[in-house]
Amino acid sequence: MDRLIERVAATPTLGYSGRISAVNGLLVEAEGPKSALSLGARARIESAATGDSSDLEIVGFRGDTALLMAYGDLTGIGPGARAVIDPDGAVMRPSPAWLGRVIDSFGRPRDGQGALPDGEQPYRLKGRPPCAHARQRLGERLDLGVKALNVFAPMRRGQRLGIFAGSGVGKSVLMSMLARGADADVIVIGLIGERGREAREFVEDTLGPDGRARAVVITETSDAPALARRRAAYATLTVAEYFRDQGLNVLCLMDSVTRFALAQREIGLAAGEPPTTRGYTPSVFAELPALLERAGPGPEGSGSITGLFTVLVDGDDHNEPIADAVRGILDGHVVMSRAIAERGRFPAIDVLKSISRTAPEVYAPEEAPLAVQARKLLSTYADMEELIRLGAYAQGTNPEVDRAIAVNEPLEDFLGQAKDEAGSIEQSFAALAGILGGEKGLDHGE
Repeated sequence: MDRLIERVAATPTLGYSGRISAVNGLLVEAEGPKSALSLGARARIESAATGDSSDLEIVGFRGDTALLMAYGDLTGIGPGARAVIDPDGAVMRPSPAWLGRVIDSFGRPRDGQGALPDGEQPYRLKGRPPCAHARQRLGERLDLGVKALNVFAPMRRGQRLGIFAGSGVGKSVLMSMLARGADADVIVIGLIGERGREAREFVEDTLGPDGRARAVVITETSDAPALARRRAAYATLTVAEYFRDQGLNVLCLMDSVTRFALAQREIGLAAGEPPTTRGYTPSVFAELPALLERAGPGPEGSGSITGLFTVLVDGDDHNEPIADAVRGILDGHVVMSRAIAERGRFPAIDVLKSISRTAPEVYAPEEAPLAVQARKLLSTYADMEELIRLGAYAQGTNPEVDRAIAVNEPLEDFLGQAKDEAGSIEQSFAALAGILGGEKGLDHGE
């Protein structure tokens, strides 16, 4: 019986093929059997002139004609070329053997460490999130290892948080700190549209051997076609869902959602979608919640996916369309400020503009007053900062301002953290209590 099963499994399945009818820029038109043509299906086209082959994906339809975009170069492809269609191309087969490896959006190794085995169960690349009422509630508090986040933007297992920053402000370094310091069983990291040199540095220098052993890194660099960059984002959540279904608590880091949106915009424009807000097509704003909602608590009996997604804000405008859309989907946001980075404090988190929607539920009774008082003092100093720097404020005029001035430098030192330093929740609040004078000082306003 085992031999019979092996023979059946090895039997070739029915294949489908079509023909290329037109090539127009990035868009390829093909005709074939309707039963095999579906959105997300892959096709392989071989050039009769060069013998080279190209992988494509169906991104839309015009009547009975399928519209495809390529994952690579289309040189040598012309009308009449044969297209072999793979209706099951939109699935992955993750495996525990993928831990410690760097792969591309198709699950192929990128680290030169040999072939990767496929898992037994196929997972849809564009999986659907669990039913809202079938999901577990958010889990216990998660130690992120970053003092500013543990105090001012605490997270629970299964929560989703956005990191909003302009270019060069340090969001990748913050992600590296989270990858090393956060309490999770498995880390799934999606590097979407990253610079080529940063991908290897992130894996070898930032993660290190210990972090890499419990991580899967999916990467498609900025020179990859838009389809590959979009697929890498889907693959990141697909791999995270696999480990979640094994009952593990997964930390999913994605850098960045903005590059996913840009890839989707490029695909949508090529397929004929009308540009809307700042040139983004309607499908971008439909795909964002479909992607981000896949993170979160799993169904009963499974693990969770805690999501941290970076958003590269355009021109430091935190109200640009993608930032605004993502902020409305996630369970909180961390804002990184260029002004803070320019004065040398890293991570450059603006705690006054950062918020976690679950914070009131996770603070211990003795922690909440510390966080509120620290935020109030930082806000008071920020309101008076210009007058203080100009010397226009007279000491003794306002006791609250005087106290804000006295603790501002220690608070700034507290919020700063070296990238190889970890700060637990207990250490973070103990240090903050020391700065503010403890509960007695808080109660008496000293």
